[in-house]
Amino acid sequence: MDLMTLTEIRRAAQNGAVPARVHVQVEAATAKTQREGKPYCELALADACDRMTLRVWSDHPAYKSCSAFTTESFIELTGDFRVHPQYGLEADKWMVRPLSEQEKKELLEGPADLRTKQASDWEFMVQSIGAIVDPRLRALSEMFVNKWGDRFRRAAAARKYHHARRGGLVEHTAQMMRIARAIAPLYSQLNLDLLIAGILFHDSGKLWENQFSETGFVMSYDELGELVGHISIGLELVNSLWQKLAAENADVWKGYQPPSEDVRIHLLHLIGSHHGDKQLGSPVDPKTPEAMALHYIDNLDARLEMFAAGYTTAKPLAPRIFDRVRPLPGNLVKSLDKFHQSAGQDPRDELL
Repeated sequence: MDLMTLTEIRRAAQNGAVPARVHVQVEAATAKTQREGKPYCELALADACDRMTLRVWSDHPAYKSCSAFTTESFIELTGDFRVHPQYGLEADKWMVRPLSEQEKKELLEGPADLRTKQASDWEFMVQSIGAIVDPRLRALSEMFVNKWGDRFRRAAAARKYHHARRGGLVEHTAQMMRIARAIAPLYSQLNLDLLIAGILFHDSGKLWENQFSETGFVMSYDELGELVGHISIGLELVNSLWQKLAAENADVWKGYQPPSEDVRIHLLHLIGSHHGDKQLGSPVDPKTPEAMALHYIDNLDARLEMFAAGYTTAKPLAPRIFDRVRPLPGNLVKSLDKFHQSAGQDPRDELL
């Protein structure tokens, strides 16, 4: 059987049962009981990009060993996979075995295409930071990635809705920077230095709120993230780094315009307002062009990612129509295919 990722299996299984092997980490092994009183074990399984639930009934030969799994368990699951309309991806006629250390290492590194993409995204982020003209914002951004870069590269952009995978925050942040750099020449009022720094820091608190462990795909819960939240953490983080830089560069910064205090306040505003609405958790509404641009760039990238993921996970309702993926507003419909023409055909011929 082919070794596949959970996402590859999910896509293939839309058309019927798929025999396959998959390498996963056990996120949780929970003892449960059916309504009739029969015990079973529910395994939450994860790889770099996806998750599934495996229910192990008490009469299965592997019930006892599966019940003993912990988050330290890395396994190969082999079986016939199918997509259940209510329960999602499931496996029949399955068996498990522990992964070797080499297999575990390869699993933690993620699929080759994802590793390549996230490495490219990180490099783009670093280059974008290096291109910031304002030395205060550039120094602040460089200090942040130098200190917290490893943690940043493990964080997810969200727990559920978008880029909810190890390294997802890098993908989301880099794409937002690409959008910002593309639209900045079209809107002369935008301060691109401020916007790039705001994009870098807007979700910086998620390094604590949505953090993956160094050795797995389990997104743990952090008390600071739970009690304070990523917006407040981001504001505190920027203030802390800024105060350190300001003390070290006080004499030099006196000659810069706009005043350093104005730069600090505007950057804090971008972090505090990026949800766009007080009802959605922002302490303040967007009140500058950069804040409004960041809010919409953030939403655009998040929602287009939800569409892309939804086409692979949502229940098909009809050809090219899929069940709703929250928080998107309705059923998903496949986008229109891009125009192409047969070889040798010139579309201008239609006009003659």
